[in-house]
Amino acid sequence: GVIRTALPNMDREVKEQYQVLIQAKDMGGQLGGLAGTTTVNITLTDVNDNPPRFPKSIFHLKVPESSHVGSAIGRIRAVDPDFGKNAEIEYNIVPGDGGNLFDITTDENTQEGVIKLKKPLDFETKKAYTFKVEASNLHLDHRFHSVGPFKDTATVKINVLDMDEPPVFSKPVYTMEVYEDTPVGTIIGAVTAQDLDAGSSLVRYFIDWKNDVDSYFTIDATEGTIATNELLDRESTAQYNFSIIASKVSNPLLTSKVNVIINVLDVNEFPPEISVPYETSVCENAKPGQVIQTVTAADKDLSPAGQRFSFRLSAEASNKPNFTVHDYRNNTAGIETRRNGYSRRQQELYFLPVVIEDSSYPVQSSTNTMTIRVCRCDSDGTILSCNVEAIFLPVGLSTGALIAILLCIVILLVIVVLYVALRRQKKKNTLMTSKEDIRDNVIHYDDEGGGEEDTQAFDIGALRNPKVIEDNKIRRDIKPDTLRFPRQRPPVEDNTDIRDFINQRLQENDVDPAAPPYDSLATYAYEGNGSVAESLSSIDSLTTEADEDYDYLSDWGPRFKILADMFGEEESYNPDKVT
Repeated sequence: GVIRTALPNMDREVKEQYQVLIQAKDMGGQLGGLAGTTTVNITLTDVNDNPPRFPKSIFHLKVPESSHVGSAIGRIRAVDPDFGKNAEIEYNIVPGDGGNLFDITTDENTQEGVIKLKKPLDFETKKAYTFKVEASNLHLDHRFHSVGPFKDTATVKINVLDMDEPPVFSKPVYTMEVYEDTPVGTIIGAVTAQDLDAGSSLVRYFIDWKNDVDSYFTIDATEGTIATNELLDRESTAQYNFSIIASKVSNPLLTSKVNVIINVLDVNEFPPEISVPYETSVCENAKPGQVIQTVTAADKDLSPAGQRFSFRLSAEASNKPNFTVHDYRNNTAGIETRRNGYSRRQQELYFLPVVIEDSSYPVQSSTNTMTIRVCRCDSDGTILSCNVEAIFLPVGLSTGALIAILLCIVILLVIVVLYVALRRQKKKNTLMTSKEDIRDNVIHYDDEGGGEEDTQAFDIGALRNPKVIEDNKIRRDIKPDTLRFPRQRPPVEDNTDIRDFINQRLQENDVDPAAPPYDSLATYAYEGNGSVAESLSSIDSLTTEADEDYDYLSDWGPRFKILADMFGEEESYNPDKVT
């Protein structure tokens, strides 16, 4: 027996249970056959053929402004005639006006939408919110998509109720700082609370006394300013933590509380100093702008977190072109070169005064002198040698040996200087002549002259070189009364005799009206007593030119060849050869 449906579009939501009476007969159903009956119960199973529907299009809710964030402020429900999982509904808030302050979830037991508060409400800021909620099935049946969208929307309007609220502080926690030497009564900070209700009320402040520590501070009941009540000692207590209560004047039972943290600061007593090292080095081949050392600072004071140190050159060193200090503004600084190369021979050590200043109260600063040593490096910047003795001596020579060698050198230099001085003194005494040893004319006048040391009265340059044509010069040893043009002297011919030249100069001095009115001693080409050839002048010669044998001049070399030719016996006197 096959049971089939007799009607189309059977609806479980209309009728779910059916009972069918079935009769069975033998003998093919002929007369006389026996029959039996039974009842068949038929239940229609559910399919998701019905979308959820809100019973009304607008839901009104009233919420007090004092509702806490995360609390449920209302419920809405969409109806789905289906059963089981086909009736499961998901609720969502459609983005719009006020929707960001609320959230909605589904109650799995009742399939209701629970609206919750995401942000605090304030009646004085906004009194009403409106948004839309959408309800939809989680499990859809594709066979019934043609029926229509399986979702529905409704509008939710929320009215905020005004409540009498306590004052509200501007901050959740107040943190203040005060130095340990602050006088009693000094204001160190303030707290602020406001009554946000429509009928704003005044606020009063007071400290929530819990122990004796709170007596170190006082608060102004009206202004909320906090001041010291006793002298503070950081060594005994470095931090104070207490609460301040604010209440409404109109309703003192409505109060709010906030925590206040006061940190006691240490007085800045010590200046910052450069952390080790105080000495660094620079390569001889360093380039301008090269960082040779990064320095940091240390402070003996108990500095608060976030203290900053500043680095700079001292005023006297800022104008020098050797090094500079670059402050990185992170409590470190770099020592940078300003020259293109350094020389250990010129200067081995540089002293750089660096000024470091802290940010504490009161501000402290110190000048730290860094020693910079010039070293010999390779092309990669690796230091090869920094010792001064390495410049002059081989490796392995000690400082004591270097000092001993330097002392020996100094002693030898002193001996040489003394020896040279004695030789010069002896030579000077030998060259001094007596009054009878006179090699030139002595012109006597009544007036006293300049003495033997005055050799400027006559220019003997021409005697030393007969080829020289004298320039016209003004006498340097006298001041003429009137400007006088120097006399023109005839040029010296190349073929004149030395004797004639000397006689010519003597004649000029005899007839010169501008000759100095004092004794004048002029020496012409006097070589001294130590000459091998003795004097070439004929003034002191005892023999005449005719009696003298000049053959020895040929043995003196090519320098005396001309004189040998002039006075030789085998040649006659030829004026063209005299120079």
